[in-house]
Amino acid sequence: MMYNYDALNAYQQVDIQSKVSSSTPHSLVSMLLQGVLDKLAKATGAIQRNDIADRGQAISDSIRIIDNLRASLDVVNGGTIATGLASLYDYMERRLVAANARGDEQIIDEVVTLLNEIKSAWDTISSKQGD
Repeated sequence: MMYNYDALNAYQQVDIQSKVSSSTPHSLVSMLLQGVLDKLAKATGAIQRNDIADRGQAISDSIRIIDNLRASLDVVNGGTIATGLASLYDYMERRLVAANARGDEQIIDEVVTLLNEIKSAWDTISSKQGD
């Protein structure tokens, strides 16, 4: 079966734009966290296939999303939680650089575990607020 990947990519972009335009700031953060997890799953697959180019792209995309998450933190008003998250995001970015350099799936798993904990807590806040 042949797939039209250009059409699929265009559909995905429209779907993402639609979700973003109708989202609250809280749900946008949740979508970004899920986006990082999706990119890291791609990176893991690329490592398993020994596809260096895809691994590099997926990890670079992950770092870019994490950097945006860090940049969106309000460290002045967010107190120790925001400061802690900023440090954790910085740590994850450094670990992902190492994972890319070494092709190390275990480092990616470590970052995925950290992100899943953050996303779980974030989603709990959302459900309590009725987002």
